[in-house]
Amino acid sequence: MPELPEVEVVRRGLATHASGRTVHRAIVYDRRSVRRHPGEMEAFESEVSGVRLGNLVRRGKYLWFELPSGLPDQTPQAALVAHLGMSGQFLVKSTKDRREPHLKVSLAMDPLEQQPNVVRFIDQRIFGGLFISPLVPTDDGAAGGLGSDLALVPDAVAHIGRDVLDPVFDGPYLASLLSGRPSAIKRILLDQSVVSGVGNIYADEALWRAKIHYLRPAADLKQKQVFALAQALKDVMSEALEAGGTSFDALYVNVNGASGYFDRFLHSYGRGGQPCERCGALIVREPFMNRSSYRCPKCQPKPRTRSPRG
Repeated sequence: MPELPEVEVVRRGLATHASGRTVHRAIVYDRRSVRRHPGEMEAFESEVSGVRLGNLVRRGKYLWFELPSGLPDQTPQAALVAHLGMSGQFLVKSTKDRREPHLKVSLAMDPLEQQPNVVRFIDQRIFGGLFISPLVPTDDGAAGGLGSDLALVPDAVAHIGRDVLDPVFDGPYLASLLSGRPSAIKRILLDQSVVSGVGNIYADEALWRAKIHYLRPAADLKQKQVFALAQALKDVMSEALEAGGTSFDALYVNVNGASGYFDRFLHSYGRGGQPCERCGALIVREPFMNRSSYRCPKCQPKPRTRSPRG
């Protein structure tokens, strides 16, 4: 499943090609991909065709285009929201390009010289989708997300917490989120209502860098450990973003169809049975929340304190 760096890579590429352009025609090929839109397929095609796409914003794993409201102050009141789910992809294409398998939604743009004029949403497993949602003020005082200065987010995204690339995310901020929480630190990192955009891969990588066991109760972490974890999260996300994200298969590519290569720099995730690059102990793979967790048994020893709440 795409995580924060992958979605941010998509946002940057898609913004370059689509922000500020008008959707000439929206075509839905599979109504399941617009199931969250009021009125579903027919309403989506009608309401999106002819709209001008504004800034492309991201919070966590959600993307949205701000839609012009026509108000004197130009404050947008609604957004075209996208969630990639497990296998969603955005590709920028020409109308002459052959239709991809699993194409779900196509947005034909006004033509620009030497620019692709179609945005295609492809989704093999159909967990993602597109829909229009009203914008509402955030209750955390944050900006809407990366790509926007407005303190507005789609109503459907209002439950999502700030993410690691948010300018306010630092050691003290993470400490405030973890204070008094008895749950395992990895469980909290994966909770999108607390910290958005962190998935299994980057949680394991950040915990390895900070030398913290994934079952350590969050409330038991010392300030030094919390600050180290906050920095590790920011570092691993920034490095993954620079590498174009992590692609283990063809389900994640950027808008030009290229794969990310951060998997070449992973220190723990997917390296079960291989030596830890820091101490030489063999990385272990263990079950956690119907997933796998990877850790170094020497650098990330099991917690000796009380067991974390599930």
